[in-house]
Amino acid sequence: MLAHYHGQIINNSELGRSFGASDTTIRRDIDILEGTFMIRQLQPWFANIDKRQVKAPKIYFRDTGLLHSLLEIPAQSALSKNPNLSASWEGFALEGVIRARRLAPNECAFWDTHGGAELDLFIHAESKREAVEFRYTDRPATTKSMRAAMGSLKLEELTVIYPGERRFALGDKVEAAGLTQYVLPHTIMLLFDGVLPAPTGKHGLFGRDHVQTYCSAIGSKVAGVVEQIKPFDLLRA
Repeated sequence: MLAHYHGQIINNSELGRSFGASDTTIRRDIDILEGTFMIRQLQPWFANIDKRQVKAPKIYFRDTGLLHSLLEIPAQSALSKNPNLSASWEGFALEGVIRARRLAPNECAFWDTHGGAELDLFIHAESKREAVEFRYTDRPATTKSMRAAMGSLKLEELTVIYPGERRFALGDKVEAAGLTQYVLPHTIMLLFDGVLPAPTGKHGLFGRDHVQTYCSAIGSKVAGVVEQIKPFDLLRA
């Protein structure tokens, strides 16, 4: 039953009624699942704005293979017709971004208001405010909700990640990027952190301007990274 909450705001009281347990018991059990790295609880971000904001966490299964098994989705052909397709993509891409960026739990959140404005992933690290939206579409575009978030949260950058291969601008401070195109530079930084010279910023990571310089020198290793992070490998175990 918990799998059906993937990508949604968790309601402990509703789950408790379904299982005949108290919401305290449900919270404890969910915390145990999070402690074993089976699920991720993404906490909400509270902004000091004149809007009612959601204050309960979202839940994601960290392994989409396990998620699909619990939802009884046997193959990609079945997934493409399943109503959980978009939520599955969101969780898969979100987990990839958080891992590649090495974001601590207190550096990432989601933002949602009762008026409908929302962000899938709000990143507040290194005194910078940026956000990521996940869209399972071949034609990503800006939305009213994104524009509202840009203004309300004073975002410096917003990226729409989709299952494609191109990276292009959607507007001022807004761009679209395929998952591989977004994750790859950060993954290279992780692999070579402390190995190559001229590190900058937190954890000694390279800035984006350094990545291209080093790609030619590490071509074979980069190719290996690309092979490992092909976007939306939904049926992996």
